[in-house]
Amino acid sequence: MHQHHPFSLRERPKPASASTAASTVPDNAPIPTPKRATPGPGIGLGLRRVCPMRKHGTPGLRGGRSVILAAGLAACALGAIGAWAQGVSSDLADRLTPAQLSTYEAYRTARDKFDRELRHYWRRVEAKRDARKAKRMLGQEYEAEDYIARQPPKATWPELPPDIAKIVADVAPPPPVPPMATVADFLECARQHYGFAPTLATEREFKRAYAREALAVGLTKDQVVRIYALETGGQGTYDMQSGVNPFTKQGRPISSALGYAQLLHANSTSELVKHGERFARRLLAMAAAPGTPSDRAAALRAKAAIVRRMHRAARSIPNEWSHHMRFAGTPTGLGIHALNLDADVGPWLQVLKLKGLKDDAAAAGRASLAGAEIELMNLAGPRTGLEMMLPLAQNMPTSNFFSEGGYYRNTIVRDKTAAELLKALDERMEANVRKPGAQEFAQIFDEVARR
Repeated sequence: MHQHHPFSLRERPKPASASTAASTVPDNAPIPTPKRATPGPGIGLGLRRVCPMRKHGTPGLRGGRSVILAAGLAACALGAIGAWAQGVSSDLADRLTPAQLSTYEAYRTARDKFDRELRHYWRRVEAKRDARKAKRMLGQEYEAEDYIARQPPKATWPELPPDIAKIVADVAPPPPVPPMATVADFLECARQHYGFAPTLATEREFKRAYAREALAVGLTKDQVVRIYALETGGQGTYDMQSGVNPFTKQGRPISSALGYAQLLHANSTSELVKHGERFARRLLAMAAAPGTPSDRAAALRAKAAIVRRMHRAARSIPNEWSHHMRFAGTPTGLGIHALNLDADVGPWLQVLKLKGLKDDAAAAGRASLAGAEIELMNLAGPRTGLEMMLPLAQNMPTSNFFSEGGYYRNTIVRDKTAAELLKALDERMEANVRKPGAQEFAQIFDEVARR
């Protein structure tokens, strides 16, 4: 998974602020991106009504000493010129009293200053990251100056009173947030585009298949159970989606992350590109195995044909993460994500994703990984996770290793060094392995290992 994390609930990013009330202001972009400033509501409309005399011309303008001109300019100065200078729209200025307008201008001034500082910070982070990438491609060692050594700036704008915040919200309501695709959407897209319905299982059956696959590829009980404990809170179900309670089904999805390993929809696409034909051949081998009931064999053969169709769809786009992300959000991509729910394919698909991280680490000279180290690679991306384990990088802020959006989405990432993040992941795992789901998973691993 690349710069995301399901257990963090992926709340809408916002900067840390000394004022809690300020965070209630419904600006269109709570965290400015490096490419665009965060304007005030209605910016650019400020002079629409500030000087009534503009409507009829300005008497005495040629003379330059007209009393009318002086009075007009004074009126403008006492009116909305100040509001325009701060980017306040005429609609908003009309709704605010002079005292409220003054308070709002102070808020915007402080926030605009912070926005500029934040944009500058993240531009420097991106430049350093690009420089490290170039060094890596040239086989050069990293140095301390290749990183930003301080944490992102924190917001310190003044508190905006609730009455002003409400007026701002009325004048410039936040844009609607598009609904996130749900498990029901994954299943419907799979049905419509591939004629696919996953083979369902009980939790114990799915865990048993998962443990069997994990041990077969060299993953340990400790690694898998600790990742499960962190990703699902230690009690997740195999159809758990990030943001939704796995038992009550209450809540709203905040990510496409699904299952024990909380794979994103793009992860499913990427794994299918790598292993899709192997999945299909294995299903056919299962169908041909002695003793397989005829109806089960027919279902497995049909599933193999579906997997091959999905494989062709996934391979129809460039084999790059950015393309997988875009494709995964389409109906055909969402349908592929439903493979995680299938008792035959889902455990293998998720286990192979974890095995890929282990293999990447082994290729980089780290043959032995703790669960938290695999999760760090899972969270930041394989190459970045390995970089964060380097002695030089361990004391660097985590902002060096995540995009701005990824940094603010993941609460566990913020305001830490790489070493502190790894420790926090391990502590979260340690707390959650005591939960019922993790305890059951560990027991099932032991049962499978004894057979």
